[in-house]
Amino acid sequence: MSVGNKSSKKVSLSDLPDLLTIREVADLLRVSPLTIKRWGKKGKLPAVRINSRGDRRYRKEVVLRLLGVEEENK
Repeated sequence: MSVGNKSSKKVSLSDLPDLLTIREVADLLRVSPLTIKRWGKKGKLPAVRINSRGDRRYRKEVVLRLLGVEEENK
């Protein structure tokens, strides 16, 4: 990802929460939230349902695997 010379704009993977929202995943993968929902329905990116409304959350390790990134164990 080319962000320029400012390292403060880079996202540290270790700072990401274990469960990500649709918006966070969409921003990381640079796709729309609707695409994330579609991928969930197709089984490409399974969601964890939380609360009584059934809000979707996505496991960080699954998103990182989709990005082709190994999670750092530091």
